[in-house]
Amino acid sequence: MQNDIITQDELRRLTELIADSQIIVCVCHQNPDGDALGSMLGWAECLRTIYSKDVYVVAPDQSPDFLHWLPGSERIIRYDKHPDRCNALLGDADLVFLMDLNTLSRTGEIGNLIAASPARKMLIDHHLGPDVDCDIMLSRPDASSTCELVFRLVWQMGLYERMNRLFAAQIYCGMMTDTGAFTFGNCTPDVFFIVGQLIAKGIDRNRIYRNVFHTFSENRLRLQGFLMYERLVVDTRRHASYYALSREDMKRFSFVKGDAEGVVNLPLQIKGHKLSISLREDTEKDNVVWVSLRSVDKFPCNEMAQRFFNGGGHLNASGGRLDCSLADAIEVAKQAIESYAELLES
Repeated sequence: MQNDIITQDELRRLTELIADSQIIVCVCHQNPDGDALGSMLGWAECLRTIYSKDVYVVAPDQSPDFLHWLPGSERIIRYDKHPDRCNALLGDADLVFLMDLNTLSRTGEIGNLIAASPARKMLIDHHLGPDVDCDIMLSRPDASSTCELVFRLVWQMGLYERMNRLFAAQIYCGMMTDTGAFTFGNCTPDVFFIVGQLIAKGIDRNRIYRNVFHTFSENRLRLQGFLMYERLVVDTRRHASYYALSREDMKRFSFVKGDAEGVVNLPLQIKGHKLSISLREDTEKDNVVWVSLRSVDKFPCNEMAQRFFNGGGHLNASGGRLDCSLADAIEVAKQAIESYAELLES
């Protein structure tokens, strides 16, 4: 692989921090996806295997059902279920790793605990605009995923040979999900080199793919068809679309967390399409709408997410949140598409 991922001074500092720490906590963002869970579990696996440390993995809330197979997922401590335990862990921790997030606001309520923790902190992330106070910052927005960064860190530390198949499966899953099964433009030659090294550990990559993409319920499949037929609004002239998923729709199809995952990519199959926007009502809170944006080529999802949806992310994959009704969110989506009409129509 080309280039080290951190400087030698940072590497020495990291090694010292790990050696001097007994209680280590890894934390990811809300609504954890494959990259968040894979990077957190993979790095924790490395710390336990190599350094024999007490490592705890904390997630703000529930992950999608299709990721529960991940090795080590039974170790995850959910803040929404065990706030007192998470509070105690972060208060006692010597070292905290912030995985796959660029700001503490992405961790929800647990962010205040992280900020107040006396522990040393390190960020490992690939999102734009990191805004976290840490002792070591491993922020590489050009990386395909946070899992890629974890692998590269392990590789630079000379620990790859000592890592096991569990680590490889965790990292492969995160890289696979954040690259669209290795089809997105963020796949560099280094990504495929890493994939080869992970496969060499004996993972069943076909099974991992099936676990993530082909294990949905009948209700999820019917929901997908319903959204594309009944809810999808296509602006043909601007090569853009949006759809809105309401609580009533979710109830009708017995929605469980993860059932809407990936549906936002489907409209991009329309010839010439450049932008797809998903609007989903929160399942519990009123006037909260979660937004996902996907695009192709050079259309800036992240810019649109920041301007209109209180969010951000990557060029072709971003997200955000609106504190309003679903009807109002639809109007915001229309306004966003109108504002980028010239770029979308070109």
